[in-house]
Amino acid sequence: MEKNISKVRAHDAIVGMTYLVSIVGSMFVSTNLIYLAIGVGFLQIISPFTKFCPVYFILNKMMPDTEPIQNGK
Repeated sequence: MEKNISKVRAHDAIVGMTYLVSIVGSMFVSTNLIYLAIGVGFLQIISPFTKFCPVYFILNKMMPDTEPIQNGK
């Protein structure tokens, strides 16, 4: 169970950093980076319905000794 908590925390950190990078990048680099935050938000909204999350897909591959989370099943 502790390993799954680590996976959830890693997911939250990756998604949070993606939001921060896209917002700060859109402020200082290019306003087109805001679409990254929109894409991540869209994926978060549809993931409960599709039961697929790209971040969990990667984390499930990187952490094979844990229980798969949102792997499309």
